[in-house]
Amino acid sequence: MLLANRVAFVTGAGSGIGRAGALAMAAQGALVVVSDLDGQAARSVADAVAAAGGRASALALDVTDDSALVAAIRSTAARHGRLDVLHSHAGLQVPGSLEQVTAAQMDASWALNVRSHFVAAQAAMAVMKPQGSGSIILTASNSGVQYDREMIAYCTTKHAVIAMAKQIAVDYARFGVRCNALCPGFVDTPFNRGFEQQMSGRAGLEAYIATSIPMKRFGTPEEIAQSIVYLASDQSSFMTGHALVVDGAECL
Repeated sequence: MLLANRVAFVTGAGSGIGRAGALAMAAQGALVVVSDLDGQAARSVADAVAAAGGRASALALDVTDDSALVAAIRSTAARHGRLDVLHSHAGLQVPGSLEQVTAAQMDASWALNVRSHFVAAQAAMAVMKPQGSGSIILTASNSGVQYDREMIAYCTTKHAVIAMAKQIAVDYARFGVRCNALCPGFVDTPFNRGFEQQMSGRAGLEAYIATSIPMKRFGTPEEIAQSIVYLASDQSSFMTGHALVVDGAECL
């Protein structure tokens, strides 16, 4: 197994890509701490891992609460004696242009899409650097390598996540800790509601998918999960500071 005996901490793991990644890492032997704002959703994922023969625990966690986030990561490392993978995934999608998005909405986007990644990575690094190993995965988006129309808060924060991942990578590669940004394109989950709103509903989004993505379809959470396993495992042992785009060639 690619992740045998490794410990992984995942935020935003109660549904969608986070859930699929937690299940996939557990299937590869990792012990996964599944955290989500919705504690019941986190428990459901941990139960699914256990039902499949894997190991997981669940945690209700608001990643915008710095002290709670740091405590959760520290306690995970203390309980299991190590921390091998952090997948900081929780995020927020606020649609709108410069004139439509409020300063409060931009602040909320920054707090969840950037600041929580920073706090989580900082807490994980305190364990991984002395340990001499670790993989930090920050979820960005293919919106971080292109510019979506009328999505200023989302695009701004996702570009920032990629910059942060690259900076962490160059600063900590010599300590054996890798950091990469995961950049999914359109995956068919409820997270797309902001884009649906921007495109006047589900039909508009589906029309965009059919005409603007060369593969002419959504990705699946399970497809993105395979990239998470890759970034978490030694299969990507010489990859750090990379923005891994998985989007059916939409950004090209």
